[in-house]
Amino acid sequence: MYTSGTTGPPKGAALSHAAIAAALDGLFDAWQWGPDDVLVHGLPLFHVHGLVLGVLGALRAGRPLIHTGRPTPEAYAAARGTLYFGVPTVWGRVAADPACGRALRGARLLVSGSAALPRTVFDDLDALAGQAPVERYGMTETLITLAARADGPRRPGLVGEAIRGVEARLVGEGGELEVRGATLFDGYLNRPSALTEDGWFATGDTAEHDADGFRILGRTRDDLIKSGGYRIGAGEVEAALLGHPSVAEAAVIGVPDADLGQRIVAYVVGTDVDEGALIDHVARELSVHKRPREVRVVDELPRNPMGKVIKNRLR
Repeated sequence: MYTSGTTGPPKGAALSHAAIAAALDGLFDAWQWGPDDVLVHGLPLFHVHGLVLGVLGALRAGRPLIHTGRPTPEAYAAARGTLYFGVPTVWGRVAADPACGRALRGARLLVSGSAALPRTVFDDLDALAGQAPVERYGMTETLITLAARADGPRRPGLVGEAIRGVEARLVGEGGELEVRGATLFDGYLNRPSALTEDGWFATGDTAEHDADGFRILGRTRDDLIKSGGYRIGAGEVEAALLGHPSVAEAAVIGVPDADLGQRIVAYVVGTDVDEGALIDHVARELSVHKRPREVRVVDELPRNPMGKVIKNRLR
């Protein structure tokens, strides 16, 4: 499978049958995915989430898959499954349609991935569907390596611990996530090995860890902002912005600044956006030094076919 290309040209990742089986079996354990489950999703079938989890997972479990074609709230509500996969955009639309959100009360588990789920969407799903979703983390190169468990704690942004057969650690001053284990790829097509001699893979993502598990802060290269002597994760600022009712989408970058080193600039899509109000909102939610110094309102954010924001286009 080819990587999504958010930070450079897509690369071919060679994935073995054994790696796919290990990832799925680890998720069966984490999510208690069993013989009575009916999986529902409407995700595209050209990446790990839709194809490996969403199709091969159902096949390996020997249970039905209902693919909704398009992941609309109405289609999800009508499917009447027990296990639902979605990305934050999908769950945001479900949460914005109370009737469809309430129709998911019969589901056993809602899973979100591919990006951090905004707190407002997390809370709305919890209220409407009667349960908070679980989140997970993975890459084309590693498949899914971290997952909040069905029987574990659920918090916005929490992607849990390493699944069975995988190890995870944070290295360096910034806390870059490295993983090792049975789910890793064999290497990039026609490229040198990307693994250390003892089998660790540097994900390029910055994370933090507490008693409940890991939380992804963003890409180490694109999302770790050094401003005024502080290290700030763009992801936490984006999550705070998305918690404001005027903001529908948000992306945060660091731009060179003679005084601060980097200053935080936020790009937002929304209605009746008040720049000062948003800056004050982030200062209250996080802290003063994590507030954007500038907010730019745009009609849309540049995204790849997977829906991930291409931040170098913002720069």
